[in-house]
Amino acid sequence: MTKKKNKSMIQRRLIPTYIFLGIVSLISVFPFYWMIMAATNDYVDISKGKLTFGLYAAENFRNLIEQQPLALAMKNSFIYAISVTIICLFICSLAGYGFEVYHDKWKDRLFSILLLGMMIPQVATMIPLFQMFSKGHLLNTVPGFFLPIISTPFMIMMFRQNSRSFPVDIIEAARIDGLNEIQIFFQMYMPVMKSTYAAAAVITFMNAWNAYLWPKICMTDGESLNMVMLIANMTGGYKLDYGMIMMGVLFCSIPTMVVFFILQKQFAEGITGAVK
Repeated sequence: MTKKKNKSMIQRRLIPTYIFLGIVSLISVFPFYWMIMAATNDYVDISKGKLTFGLYAAENFRNLIEQQPLALAMKNSFIYAISVTIICLFICSLAGYGFEVYHDKWKDRLFSILLLGMMIPQVATMIPLFQMFSKGHLLNTVPGFFLPIISTPFMIMMFRQNSRSFPVDIIEAARIDGLNEIQIFFQMYMPVMKSTYAAAAVITFMNAWNAYLWPKICMTDGESLNMVMLIANMTGGYKLDYGMIMMGVLFCSIPTMVVFFILQKQFAEGITGAVK
């Protein structure tokens, strides 16, 4: 009886916590719900604040593909995000692995200097990068998009911290078996650290997909715009078709949500530094 009373008391004490978490969850989900509802309604219904499904989803989609280069923007966004993700994971994991496995005092000092890059605002680097890429004829190109972001101090730090849980015995055993350092990295390190790769892939893909400031500066050609730039261009007119805009925002949001839901378990393990 005492255990049941204690359990019921604990449950009663947790009721305010559950209520608070429920309210926060509703607040977090409501913008996404409103986006879906707005994508199915016309301008008049959205202006009135309608929060139920409408009958204009097909019309909004038709207006979107007729008035905006949706297919081009989606294709460019996938090319940019996937290329950035693959290259960033390889470079940052290699750097993080090297800083941790082969660390000494000089590498630690270099890593500390590298972390200072996290303190520099992105805006402060825009003009120098634009001048450098303009002279190198890299504007409106895929390399021009991903070169400034294929290696970030945060990603290197994340791989280095998670590499501390990588078993050193595996490296020693691999060396005894005759594997060289490159083989150890590809055959031993990468499979073991798959949860860290998944977490880094989610973060990198989302950052690349949602990139706006640098693409807006370096991608001046209309053939190079991504989905975020497409949405920004749709909000620049005098008369805004909110139904069409929300349909575009919905298409822009779906890929990142799919990536996160597919890798959410590995994402949680990678953020906490789990190794399997």
